[in-house]
Amino acid sequence: MAFRPTNVHWLWLSAAIILIDQITKQLVFRTMLEYERIELLPILNLTHLHNTGAAFSMFADFPPWVFIVLGVAVSVWILWWLRKHPRDEHLLAVALCLVLGGALGNVIDRAARGYVVDFIDFHWKTWHYPAFNVADIAITLGALTLVLDMFLSGRRASSSSNA
Repeated sequence: MAFRPTNVHWLWLSAAIILIDQITKQLVFRTMLEYERIELLPILNLTHLHNTGAAFSMFADFPPWVFIVLGVAVSVWILWWLRKHPRDEHLLAVALCLVLGGALGNVIDRAARGYVVDFIDFHWKTWHYPAFNVADIAITLGALTLVLDMFLSGRRASSSSNA
C-alpha cells in the first residue's frame, strides 16, 4: 500500500479548542459560584451552570458515562475518518476537527466532574437561550461547516457532471 497524506495535520485545531474550552471552564469554575451571574451586556451574562444532560440539557437524567461513551465513539470515528481520507478535503477536515475538539472538551468535563460547565448566557428580557460553552460553539460551527461542505460538494459534483 502506497503512502497517502491524510488530514491528521488538522488535529492542532481540535487541541486548540480543547485548550481554550478547558481554560475558560476552569476560570468560571474557580472564580464564580454555581448560578452566579455577571452581566456583560444587556443581552449577555456569564452564568456558572452545571449541565448533566446533552445539548440544551436534554436527557439530564442519563448517567454521565452514556455521554462519555458517545463522545469517545464520535471522536474515534472522526480520527478514523481523518486518517483514511485524502488531504484535499480541507473544509470537511476542519469541520470534523471542530466537532472533535468540542466533543472531547465536554467529555473531559463529564469524566472529571460528572457534568459540563456552561457559562455563556444569551437572553432577551425574561427569555434565555440555553447556556453553553466554547466546546458547544465548536460543535455547532463544525456542524454548520459540515452542512456547508455537503452543499459545496453537491454543487461541485453537479457542475462536473454537467461539463
